[in-house]
Amino acid sequence: MALTICTRFTDEYQLFEELGKGAFSVVRRCVKISSGQEYAAKIINTKKLSARDHQKLEREARICRLLKHPNIVRLHDSISEEGFHYLVFDLVTGGELFEDIVAREYYSEADASHCIQQILESVHHCHVNGIVHRDLKPENLLLASKMKGAAVKLADFGLAIEVQGDQQAWFGFAGTPGYLSPEVLRKDPYGKPVDMWACGVILYILLVGYPPFWDEDQHRLYQQIKAGAYDFPSPEWDTVTPEAKDLINKMLTINPSKRITAAEALKHPWICQRSTVASMMHRQETVECLKKFNARRKLKGAILTTLLVTRNFSGMSGSADLYEPQTTVIHNPVDRNKESTESANTTIEDEDLKARKQEIIKVTEQLIESINNGDFEAYAKICDPGLTSFEPEALGNLVEGHDFHRFYFENALSKGNKPVHTILLNPHVHLIGEDAACIAYIRLTQYMDGSGMPRTMQSEETRVWHRRDGKWLNIHFHRSGAPSVPIKYDS
Repeated sequence: MALTICTRFTDEYQLFEELGKGAFSVVRRCVKISSGQEYAAKIINTKKLSARDHQKLEREARICRLLKHPNIVRLHDSISEEGFHYLVFDLVTGGELFEDIVAREYYSEADASHCIQQILESVHHCHVNGIVHRDLKPENLLLASKMKGAAVKLADFGLAIEVQGDQQAWFGFAGTPGYLSPEVLRKDPYGKPVDMWACGVILYILLVGYPPFWDEDQHRLYQQIKAGAYDFPSPEWDTVTPEAKDLINKMLTINPSKRITAAEALKHPWICQRSTVASMMHRQETVECLKKFNARRKLKGAILTTLLVTRNFSGMSGSADLYEPQTTVIHNPVDRNKESTESANTTIEDEDLKARKQEIIKVTEQLIESINNGDFEAYAKICDPGLTSFEPEALGNLVEGHDFHRFYFENALSKGNKPVHTILLNPHVHLIGEDAACIAYIRLTQYMDGSGMPRTMQSEETRVWHRRDGKWLNIHFHRSGAPSVPIKYDS
C-alpha cells in the first residue's frame, strides 16, 4: 500500500456514522466505493497539530503500514490532504476482548491460553519488524467481529517506537501505569522486553480477573512493580496449573535481559501444548472478578473523559501542588488520594511533554504573582511589549501594549500591603510546536477588603505564550468575568 498524496478521500470512500472521537481526530465507518468493503477511517485535523504531533502521526502511519498480521488491526490506506489526514483501518466490530470474556457462558484456562497466544503472535510480529508497542493493555485488545472464535486484534500504535534489533535505549516515559515495566519506572534503557512484561500483567488478569500490581497510591504501585512484588494467593490460584504460573513468572521477570521473549513464550508448553497442559475447568470466579475489573476501567475512563479536553493526559498531576507560597495549582477537582486509581488505565504521555507543560504553568504563576505583588517591572519582563488582551476593565475592547495595564499597577493593585492568594483551578496547557503554548484556567483571587472581610473573585483566563531567545513571553490573554484584581481600599 502506497501513501497517496493530494487525492480527495471522498473520491474513493463514502463516510458513514461516527465510531469514536479524540482531541484532534474522529473515527467514522467508511466504505470503499470501488469494492463496497467496510473500513474505519481515522480523520485527523492536521491544522491543529504541532510539529511534534505531525512527527508522531507520520511515525504511527509508517509503523502501521509495516505491520500486516491477522492479529493486528491493519492500516489499508493513508491519504494526506490539505488540513486533514485519513488513516483507513480494518473495521473491527467485536469490541474489547475483556468485555467479550465476561459475556461468555464458559471460560477456562485453555481459553486464556488461546487469548494470550494471539496477543503473543501480534507482539512477535511487531518485534520481528523492529516495533515496540509500549502500550499493551485491555483497551487495545479488540475482537475482529462478534462471531464466536473471532480473532484478537492488537490496536493503537500511537506510542509505538522503531528499534534496531535488540537495541535498548531511553525512549521516554510512556505507557499505562499498571502495565509499566520496572526498567521504564527506573528510567533505564529499554526495548522489546517492556511488551513482554505487559503481556505478563495481561495474562495474570486473564486467569483471575484482577491485576498483579495494584495500589490506590501511584507511588506505591510503582514501588510494587519495581520490586516485582506479586504473588498467587489462595484460593483462586489453587486451581491454576503450575505451567500457567511458570509462564507468568517468566514474563514478570524484573531483569529484562532474562525475561522471556515473544518467540520463546509461543513455544512454552502452556501455549503450544494447550490441549493437554491447560485446565478446561470453567472459571466462574475469574469471570465475576473480571466484570468488576471492567466496570472500574470504564468508570475511570468516563471520569477522565469528562475532566479532560485531550486524551493525552499524564495520569499524574505532578509531584507537588504548591509551586509558590501564594499560588495554588489544582489540576483536577477530584480527591488527590484517588488520582492514581482514576488514571490507572490511562496512557501517560512522554515525560518531556509533561515538563514543557509544567514550564508553562510555572511561568503563568510567576506572571500572576507579579500582579498580586503590584510589581509592574516583573510583569513587564514576562510580557511581550506588543501584548494584546481582552479584559473586563477594557469594556470588551482589544488592548495593545503595556500602558493600559501600567495604570492599574500604579493606581489600583495592592503593593503587598494586603494579603492576596491566587488559585489556578484545573489548568489545561496546549503546546503549539516547540516555541508556543496556550494555557486555559480558572483564576480564584482571595483578598481582604477595606473592612477587613475576606473576598473571592473568579475569572476565566486564556493566555498565549511565545518563547523568544529561550525565554517565555505572554503575547496575548483573554479574561472573562468580573475584574480579577483586588482594588486598593483606603482605610
